[in-house]
Amino acid sequence: MSISKIAVIGSGTMGTGISIASAANGVNVAMVDVSDEQLERSRGAAESFFKRQVDKGRLEAADADAALGRITRGTDLGAAGDAGLVIEAVFELLELKHEMYAKLMPIVDKDVIVASNTSALKIADLAKAIDEPSRFLGLHYFSPAEINPIVEVVRGEQTAQAVMDACSAFLEATKKTPIPCKDQNGFAINRFFCPFTNEAVRAMEDGLGTPAQIDRVSRLAVGAAAGPFRVMNLVKPRINMNALRNLEPLGPFYAPADALVALGEAEGLWEMGEDQSDESAEAVIVDRLRGATFLPVLELLDEEVATAADVDTGASLALKFGTPPCALMDQLGKDEVARLVGPMAERYGAPLPQSLARVGTLVSG
Repeated sequence: MSISKIAVIGSGTMGTGISIASAANGVNVAMVDVSDEQLERSRGAAESFFKRQVDKGRLEAADADAALGRITRGTDLGAAGDAGLVIEAVFELLELKHEMYAKLMPIVDKDVIVASNTSALKIADLAKAIDEPSRFLGLHYFSPAEINPIVEVVRGEQTAQAVMDACSAFLEATKKTPIPCKDQNGFAINRFFCPFTNEAVRAMEDGLGTPAQIDRVSRLAVGAAAGPFRVMNLVKPRINMNALRNLEPLGPFYAPADALVALGEAEGLWEMGEDQSDESAEAVIVDRLRGATFLPVLELLDEEVATAADVDTGASLALKFGTPPCALMDQLGKDEVARLVGPMAERYGAPLPQSLARVGTLVSG
């Protein structure tokens, strides 16, 4: 099942990035959006991307023009009719996605693969609006999708193996690294990254440091290339808040911090403040950021959402963690990980994950 043309529904940041990545690797793309204005912004973003690639000597001008020529844009959903794969990339609201699927289903043949770029909604919930759910799955690209190599390939309860295989092959052909995941809120990577950012906000609320200080300390905690507040400002706190709300069914630990909710609902950005030095507070911040990362990773390993190796691949390539979580837990050892995770689990009424017993051999075992 070879995929030579895709349709991308939604021309925002993620839809545009997916289109660029696909067209750059020989795939024809039909972009569909309800807004002509948004489609023009998407066109401009694609043109700017390919111009930068040419200016930096990464791409020949003729190849850039050819890639741009592979992307068509319009407001008619009928353009998706002859695609081999349709990727939905509309806002993270279940009802909005269901409305779009209701319009899409009469247009595409029953053998066309349909995927959602959702970052946290369960595929089982989305699939309720899909005819022939065996052809439906999650393809969660990470931002910026035009260059980030990681895509989570999320198998729903009824997703056919042939569909998983075809999409994995498509991703590899477009120079992406597929991470197979079981269907669960947050999948593998956001399952721990969103709590990592959320705990940073809680640490700020508790007066342990400014956003600038916590961002710097995050490099000590997990070797993060960019701190949690900087990342939230890039993706927008509102998006981060919404992702955590989608994780809330997993338990109180995942509920967004009050300050994040207030800022997200106001559609604001974090003010970074000064980077003050306080060694005692920094040690507490390191412990809390590690504990808030390790707890959800161990939980997802219990649930067999993804393997430890795939979690670490995603953390390294998608998030630029210098020391990915499973390798870091193996380095620290079971007793130290229990010291970090225990208070976090107790505070939020979560049982200690069974995978804690495997620490030391998570990656090798």
